[in-house]
Amino acid sequence: MSSQVGRGTNVPQASHSSTVFGSYTSATSSLRGAYTDEPSTPTGTITPHTAEERAALLGDVEPAYSAYGTNVPPRRPPIRRKSTWARVKYYVPSTAWIPEYSFSLLGGDVLAGITVACMLIPQSVSYASSLAKLSPVTGLFSAAIPGLVYALLGTSRQLNVAPEASLSLLVGQAVEEILHSDPHSHPHTHPLDPELVKLAVATIITFQVGLISFLLGIFRLGFLDVVLSRALLRGFVTAVAVVIMIEQLIPMFGLTELQSHYQLHSTLDKTVFLLEHVWTHAHRLTTVVSFGALAVLLFFRFFKRVCRKYWFIYRLPEVFIVVVCSTILSDRFGWAQEGVDILGAVPINTGPSLVQFPIRNFTLHFLRRTTSTAVLISIIGFLDSIVAAKQNATRFGYSVSPNRELVALGASNIAASFVPGTLPAYGSITRSRMNGDLGGRTQMASIVCSTVVIMAIVFLLPWLYYLPKCVLAAIICLIVFSLIEELPHDLKFYWKMRSWIDLLLMSLTFIFTIVWNVEVGVAVSLVISLLLVVHRSSKTRLTILGRIPGTNRWKPIDEEPEAQEDVAGVLIVRIRENLDFANAAQLKERLRRLELYGHSKHHPSDEPLRQHASVLIFHLADVDTIDASAVQIFYELMETYKTRGVGLYIAHLKPVPHDQFERAGVVDLLGERVFCKDVASAMGLAEQAMRER
Repeated sequence: MSSQVGRGTNVPQASHSSTVFGSYTSATSSLRGAYTDEPSTPTGTITPHTAEERAALLGDVEPAYSAYGTNVPPRRPPIRRKSTWARVKYYVPSTAWIPEYSFSLLGGDVLAGITVACMLIPQSVSYASSLAKLSPVTGLFSAAIPGLVYALLGTSRQLNVAPEASLSLLVGQAVEEILHSDPHSHPHTHPLDPELVKLAVATIITFQVGLISFLLGIFRLGFLDVVLSRALLRGFVTAVAVVIMIEQLIPMFGLTELQSHYQLHSTLDKTVFLLEHVWTHAHRLTTVVSFGALAVLLFFRFFKRVCRKYWFIYRLPEVFIVVVCSTILSDRFGWAQEGVDILGAVPINTGPSLVQFPIRNFTLHFLRRTTSTAVLISIIGFLDSIVAAKQNATRFGYSVSPNRELVALGASNIAASFVPGTLPAYGSITRSRMNGDLGGRTQMASIVCSTVVIMAIVFLLPWLYYLPKCVLAAIICLIVFSLIEELPHDLKFYWKMRSWIDLLLMSLTFIFTIVWNVEVGVAVSLVISLLLVVHRSSKTRLTILGRIPGTNRWKPIDEEPEAQEDVAGVLIVRIRENLDFANAAQLKERLRRLELYGHSKHHPSDEPLRQHASVLIFHLADVDTIDASAVQIFYELMETYKTRGVGLYIAHLKPVPHDQFERAGVVDLLGERVFCKDVASAMGLAEQAMRER
């Protein structure tokens, strides 16, 4: 029944995505930021499908009159024109919503865009300066440019594309590794400015990320969102949370300058450094300011959770408020003179020129060493983006295309890479959810958000001169609580389910990420996950059929207690899936085990529980397709059984596999007579042949 549903039923994409990604949602809280709590009614009641909004979003799209039984015929434009315009709308989704945009949606889009920008500006500055080890302005450019490009090409109406904590951390680790290992980038051995090396590394990573995502979309590989299991993602998320926390505790205790005198590469090295110096060298005022800011952010978070029914409280941008207040206090009380590290002057230029072609001799020098990081960022970023996009699509009643999302995200990052030093940008579950809650109904909200960020680059940066860097570290530390809050629940669930493989995957990802780095941790677990998938898919799903007494119906004996094998020496085997080179390779061994042991669990050294079958009947109703390799294996298998003198019959064979068997010579080998319309006919021929013996 399940196989028939899988093949013959068209399951709507929205419901499928909510099923597949429901579990993944909690696991990908790695990229959620500080906003994990949302009210059920942020504006009283969310009504995304009001008549006014529906009309504004749909424009003049004609209803399907015939589907509702009306006699009014629809207007029919020329077929070619309709097809061409539909293709344009498919490849450039903004051509569908911009001409039909209604000003009734503008208020919600503007409010959502401004509010998200207030959260995004300090976060982007924090990601760039604290995690990626770059100039704060690069984070702002990374929050502005990709959002504008995605607004034109993306299929999601609420997705907000900007830098993310875990992805920025990966860039920062790549930057640090190259700076410490490449003699050409060391300031004492080469005249090149290390800041230019940082910009080049970030630029080539972002360009590769965009190119990889773009090509994955062009070649329609959007199904990659099912590659990583929830357990692997939970291990990755938890490890990233720990890495981020250790990274940010150093500036929060005022130990940044002391750290520069040590060669700290791994998270373990930094943990040991903290334990050795936090009690003796921590800067008191910096510690008070950073942990005070963190306490205020946590209070805001708790307060918003308690008062979630009040929309005006939910909309408070606590991160922006803390940044503004701490900057004012720092200026007024002269914290910089007392040893607190401040943001200082941030030049808008990002190198010799603001816009440069990303592929240059200098950036190509770091191409090979950053490709693995770019691949990992592409996978993790896409997974989080597609989950956020599908969540909002299900919530607001439209569909998204994973392949078009890949193209849009790739184009966004490629465009951003023309500004040196920009960080990879992908969709955020948290910001996208906030976008929808605050009234964002189209990508106009992202355009507004990007515009506000660009204005901040020009006008706001000078006002952030006295912003304490430890406050930026506290903002990032707030994310850690969001990343690990679901870990106890997942651990308890896997332990309860005795899912030792999932626990092993989670542990390996965590351990390798902490001991080595994020790339090694995810790569090892990803290889193990893929091996498990291959191992499971290589086992052909077979079952033994038995007759229901008094009838001509056959059911699986391991599922139906009444089903019995009533003819000695006759084995009826149902193959319950399509055959290909992967699962057909073990078909011979799987059949041998069914012959000798049935469905019972056994060790290869155990004595056989059954005799070899003298007649084999294959029930192939579930086999819709069979590739050339599988046909070849099946031919060799039939040849082996025929040599042994085993009677062979095939029932319920469909036309497509029959044609394949005919081309491969299976029909000539067995004879057309053994191909029966059902099991009953095959059983009749088998019993007749046994009597004639």
